Amino acid sequence: MADKKTSKLALIGISSLLLVAMVVAVTVGIVENYGDKTGNYNHHDVSAPMKAIKSICQSTDYQETCVSSLSSAAGNTTDPKVLVKAAFDVATMKIKEAAEKSIVLQKLEKDPRAKEALETCQELASVAVNDLKKSFDKLGDFDVSKFDEVLADIKIWSSGAITYQETCLDGFEDTQGDAGEKMKEALKSSMQLTSNALAIVTEISSVLATMDIPMFQNRRLLSEDISVMGHGDEFPNWLDAIRRRILHAKPNQIKPDLIVAKDGSGKYKTINEALKDIPENGNKTFVLYIKEGVYEEKVQFNSSMTYLMVVGDGPTKTRITGKLNFVDGVATYHTATVAVLGDYFIAKDIGFENSAGPEKHQAVALRAAADKSIFYNCHFDGYQDTLYTHTYRQFYRNCVISGTIDFIFGDSAAIFQNCTMLVRKPLDDQQCIVTAQGRKEKRQPTGLVLQNCTITADPSLYPVKDVVKSYLGRPWKEYSRTIIMESYIDDLIDPQGWLPWEGSYALETLFYTEFNNRGPASSKLQRVQWPGIKELTSARIQRFTASQFIEGKTWIPSTDVPYIPGLIFPPPKENATVKYSPEESDEQNLTHKKDKKSYKSSPDLQQTPVTIEAPAPAPSAGFAFPPESDIAAPTSSPTAPTMSESSFSFEMFFKGFF
Repeated sequence: MADKKTSKLALIGISSLLLVAMVVAVTVGIVENYGDKTGNYNHHDVSAPMKAIKSICQSTDYQETCVSSLSSAAGNTTDPKVLVKAAFDVATMKIKEAAEKSIVLQKLEKDPRAKEALETCQELASVAVNDLKKSFDKLGDFDVSKFDEVLADIKIWSSGAITYQETCLDGFEDTQGDAGEKMKEALKSSMQLTSNALAIVTEISSVLATMDIPMFQNRRLLSEDISVMGHGDEFPNWLDAIRRRILHAKPNQIKPDLIVAKDGSGKYKTINEALKDIPENGNKTFVLYIKEGVYEEKVQFNSSMTYLMVVGDGPTKTRITGKLNFVDGVATYHTATVAVLGDYFIAKDIGFENSAGPEKHQAVALRAAADKSIFYNCHFDGYQDTLYTHTYRQFYRNCVISGTIDFIFGDSAAIFQNCTMLVRKPLDDQQCIVTAQGRKEKRQPTGLVLQNCTITADPSLYPVKDVVKSYLGRPWKEYSRTIIMESYIDDLIDPQGWLPWEGSYALETLFYTEFNNRGPASSKLQRVQWPGIKELTSARIQRFTASQFIEGKTWIPSTDVPYIPGLIFPPPKENATVKYSPEESDEQNLTHKKDKKSYKSSPDLQQTPVTIEAPAPAPSAGFAFPPESDIAAPTSSPTAPTMSESSFSFEMFFKGFF
């Protein structure tokens, strides 16, 4: 045990040095060219602390805000680690100030919708502060063998803080008065500072990606011998054997911690009754079994309900339903029948529904805001805004999602594998859109990925599918990102594929790509030719597979949920007639403008599907998924960006350090 403690202390020391070294790599690599966007700073005339601050702010979009805030918060230090932590600290402080402003505004507000929006802002500000605090704490001592995972965590949490502030502003839709504008002004500084914090961490991550450091190549070997810090020796994985057994058990074989049953055979007749007995901030599996029945309840699994597993008798047997909606005066955020906020959540064999109907507009069945959450064999039924994939990392397997308009939306990093998207019949004057991804910042590691999914018509739409126009998605926010790969696209989808939100909004900044799809509407011959439509090679699409995009290899396999880490089918060969998007056009931290022409996708001339048969689209209630695949994931990955000359010395520094 003494040896283990010594090893951990040694690793902690290395971790601290490593973070400093990483930031130095960013700082010195740009110190000769630091300054504002006009490049007017002269480093010979600036003190050492100011030089360090201006250097670390170089990678941000709001450099003036960055420099002024760090100058006040960091004092006379040149320590890069202190400066990075200060970036998160000042963002946190500004969000708290905005929350206090919302309290004052709420007391003065008379419009009910605006009053509700201001109350929601206070709730969201609290969550955003928590995200930044977690990021701040993570910048302390950590396991050096998992440094890239630490950076991934910090980026997804920082992204969450950005999304929550944006969600606050979304709540002022259709409100009266100027409360929305006042809140926007109150959040201006905090949103810029949060963006800056994410930019700094992203730059560190980019430098790390360009370096050939043996320690990180061997991190998997190290992690086998080192306990996950924060859990001790007793809990090396986030998921234990109990949860794995339950995933494969039949309902009558489950031994849950709590049972909810409408028929009175359990301790509770309603789900909300059971919530009070779920332990807070647990670090082991807690199983809630909900027996067959229709539960008309609004349920929220709070953020303190970690490691919770909710199991039903089947998605058509155990159903949680509600009908809150926007038309009746409820903000979209609050219409969710079920909200999931506790990290490491798993739902299996459950149906989630909002039965408000298409005439009630936004009406959410489930809002997911739990990091590393899994939904397995679940149904999500509604019309507009059915599934709100709000924030963090999410994995959906063998699920069915039904709806009409934007029925999968939000700003999480979400993977859908072997799922069915059922497009329902809308109102007479409406068209259907499957996705509306809401990435606001170009550095956010978020997006929607549909892999080996089936996009088809619900029985209600089937007779009129040639009359009602249906689309794959539209850009809810400026940097909307959606990837549809290896999926079956039925003939209900319009040949143009994608729909604008309004005018030319986001058409240059969005990121939409289709890869190796099949089905009657999979042809890209008539697709829209926006600057943001991308054409990727099989090597570069790998970054959107489950193992890479949501770091699935670190948390999904231990659950025993069916999971494919890479591509499912043999990828097509590169086609000389296709103009592939430039490599840097799909990088997360774009820093230069691109030639618009280089973004445009040429028609896909190779329309022959892969030899493996596609799952048949089913207009009936039953859905057949392809058999589970044991095919190994391809090992190729995107080529690392070329290192700048000024950064080369840091690669040498790292090699010497380790």
